Formats: sequence, C-alpha cells, structure tokens
Amino acid sequence: MASLQLPMRMMMLIMMVISLVLVSIPTSAALPFVLLHGIGGYCGEMFYSWFKTYAGSMSGSTGYCIEIGNGAPDSWTMPLHEQARIACEKVKQMTELKDGYNIVGISQGNLIARGLIELCDGGPRVNNYISLGGPQAGIISFCMPLFHMQEHMAPSGYIKVPNDIPGYLKGCKYLPRINNEIPDQRNATYKERFSSLKNLVLIMFEEDTIVVPKETAWFGFYPDGDLTKILPPQETKLYTEDWIGLRTLDEAKRVHFIHLPGIHIGITPAGIIENVVPYLKEQVSAKNNN
Repeated sequence: MASLQLPMRMMMLIMMVISLVLVSIPTSAALPFVLLHGIGGYCGEMFYSWFKTYAGSMSGSTGYCIEIGNGAPDSWTMPLHEQARIACEKVKQMTELKDGYNIVGISQGNLIARGLIELCDGGPRVNNYISLGGPQAGIISFCMPLFHMQEHMAPSGYIKVPNDIPGYLKGCKYLPRINNEIPDQRNATYKERFSSLKNLVLIMFEEDTIVVPKETAWFGFYPDGDLTKILPPQETKLYTEDWIGLRTLDEAKRVHFIHLPGIHIGITPAGIIENVVPYLKEQVSAKNNN
C-alpha cells in the first residue's frame, strides 16, 4: 500500500541525506515514538528509514520502527491479530518506552497501532497517535470478501461490505473487534484506552486511490446498505454512538482531521514538520495501561 514511485524514492534519498546533517535536538526533550510501516514495506526500506530519521531529528524524539516477523512478506500474510500480538510483546520489552510513547502509523500499520492502543494489556501508555492514510473504518470490497483468507491474507481483516453488514460482522475477525462494531461484544476497555489518547491525528490524502474510500482515514465510510454516498466521520454510528471514544476525543478537541494533497502516503518534508512533528515534541509523564 505504501510503495513509492521512483521519483518519490529519489526525493526521499535526497531528503535523508539532508536530514542526517541537521543539528539534532537532544532526544531527552520528548517521548520516543514507534513507527509502524505499511503493507509490503519493511523497516529498512528507504522511505521508512528516512521518515524515522527526519521526524526524529525535527522533533528531538527517538524513533523505533517495529518490525513484525520477516517484514514485507508477513505484512501480507500474517493475520492482523497476530501482528498486533507480536507488536504488543515487543513494545512491552522496550525499556525505552516505559514512560509512554507516541505512535506514527503508515497505511495498514495503523491497524497494528490500533491493536497496541486497545488490545495490548500491560503495555506502556500511548500518548499521541498520528495516522497517515490508515484504513480506520475499513476498505470497500465490490466482490466477495475473502474472510476465509484472514489467517493468510492480512488485508482481508479490514475489508468491509456496506451492503452485507451482517456478513461482515460475522466473517471479519479484526476490524469489527477494534472498532467495537459487534453490539453484544463491545468492550469498554477498548473505548477507555482509545479515548485516553492526548491527541489523535488523522491524515487523509486527497488523491488516495489505495484506501477506498479515502475518507476511511478519518473514520468516514459508506452508510450501511448504501454505496451512493460517503458519510463524514461525525455521521457514522461509530461516532454518534461513541463505540470507541472517537466522539469523546473530538468533543474534547483532541482529534485533528487533516487532509493533505497528493497520493497515498505522499507526505512531503514540509507536511511532516507541520502535521507530525508537533505531536512528537511533547514530553509527557505516562503510566502503564491497566
């Protein structure tokens, strides 16, 4: 999902060189952050290495890219619940995160981020969460969803079928869980943890054709049974009934809905400085999750 064209890669290489010669801000000034890459990516890939270095040098925060399994292949084939479990175990073992940390999620990596926030019992607390192009409300499927492939195909864990919501709730194992969509299985702990975020930064890319609809990056989606329009997040049941605490956060002015020009994850260095860096600078005392 987050693969880049050659010109973009060349630009990132140039910017990586520039960022490496910048005068670094002392890393003790900010909480560390965790970077979770998109599908088909790996931590050593040029874009993610540059992003971590650049965002870190601009914010004074130390960044850690969390690799799950063997990187790119497992990002496709490992079920999301297993990816989230592994990420949880890794952050719990990182003493650098014991006082809390921030998360930057890229594309599918945002669903692992959601697992860290909501499902990770005993993990260090997440302070700010920055989501770039995340399929927060799912991606649409116009054909038969491959729910039976969820143990072998990660994206099938967040396919949503607006004209068959009962089938989606029954068949999809990951997204309905973290979005508290199943009426008799809603978990108050997930809502409590998600609504405890200090800042939730949701970045949508205006020309995004990878996550469809692009408004899913803001928790927007099609109404149940209707493919003719897309609801803004504030008109979805997830928001109005406050299933995960999104409305609670928004009413407290802790949600930042940001739209940027460009393709999927087409963020520029200026975009990072303006929309990511401010939420990595803060130093906050945080306690572990219950």
